[in-house]
Amino acid sequence: MEIYHFTEFPWPHLPPDDSFTSMRLSLPSRHYDPKIGAELYNMYLDQYLLADELGLHCMINEHHQTATCLNAAGPIPLAILARQTRNARLCILGNPAANIADPIRCAEEMAMIDNISYGRLDCGFVRGVPYELFASNANPTETQERLWECIDLCIRAWTSHDGPFNYEGKWLHKRQVNVWPRPYQQPHPPVWTTGGSDLSHACKTVERGHNFAMFLTPVDGLARMFKGARQYCRDKGLPEPADDQFAFMPLVAVGETEAEAEKVIEGVFWYVTHNKSEPQFRAPPGYNSRELYARFLSGRYSGGRTDAIRTKGVSYFRENHVAIYGTPDSVVQQIRSLYDKVGGFGHLIAMLHSGDMDYKTTAKSMTLLAREVLPRIAELGTRSTGFGPLAERKAAAAE
Repeated sequence: MEIYHFTEFPWPHLPPDDSFTSMRLSLPSRHYDPKIGAELYNMYLDQYLLADELGLHCMINEHHQTATCLNAAGPIPLAILARQTRNARLCILGNPAANIADPIRCAEEMAMIDNISYGRLDCGFVRGVPYELFASNANPTETQERLWECIDLCIRAWTSHDGPFNYEGKWLHKRQVNVWPRPYQQPHPPVWTTGGSDLSHACKTVERGHNFAMFLTPVDGLARMFKGARQYCRDKGLPEPADDQFAFMPLVAVGETEAEAEKVIEGVFWYVTHNKSEPQFRAPPGYNSRELYARFLSGRYSGGRTDAIRTKGVSYFRENHVAIYGTPDSVVQQIRSLYDKVGGFGHLIAMLHSGDMDYKTTAKSMTLLAREVLPRIAELGTRSTGFGPLAERKAAAAE
């Protein structure tokens, strides 16, 4: 089992009044204090440096024009960590492929980071959350196709070594594509995507040998997706995907006692209680199917971040493995139980920090996770069929 540390670089200092309707979308930037923000940025980077020292990996994401995530350009902290860390895998989830202006620029940036880190990049591409489509003025109906066209173009750019080529796609039209540098990892860094309840997207991801990640999804929905993708491969006569092609991100807190862990998870749970947006921004027309949109509005959606699930609180999250917290013994048991219920996975992305949690509190939880939990679950997630990025890395190392 590979464990990644994650924080979303939040701005935790909310005004005491109710003059804004959504921290996610409408909190005015006058509430941002650059002096405090500078300290926060460096504290968040320090968390990742500690992760590297502890034997954990690092996951970075990005969001735009929001107080919930001050990381507006994932490649920037990723490049810093590529130089300052030594051992951790560096995962970006991800590059908002459907909205970025130039996928070739993305391919170049990722190749540079892969070289600077000596081949420690895990390169994720994401469709982008619906809230951000308004600011980017993107067409919601195009995002899924654009995502895959961008991934295909980046992979071709990374693996074409005989001079410039032209590219004519449905959405992208490029001339003289000739990316320098080549990635350090050959033929290219492992590719990740994320998803919610669209099984066809998960199937397409693993069929191509990529990694599929899900965030804050109750165990029944997680099992449906992971097992469904495996069944799809069996039905098509493909090798069963390796464990390391599946990743999950829960909220995580580890304490010396249950009471300590419960106090820490309340800080991490800030992400759920404050990361809200108005209903009209959650599903722009064409972003989701009509059936799924109806389920959003009715509260029947089984994902982990709707209002219906937020109201159930942290105990519901724990019962459904969306939050994993407790003493080291308890956390080991919870991870093993989750692993069995979903049919196995190889990457646990632990959201160990949120809100106004300080460095000391976060560092203690991280340290207990790395020293008291990780060694006891290390054998999980290592099943490999030769059909994924872990198998490719092992084969390359053997050569």
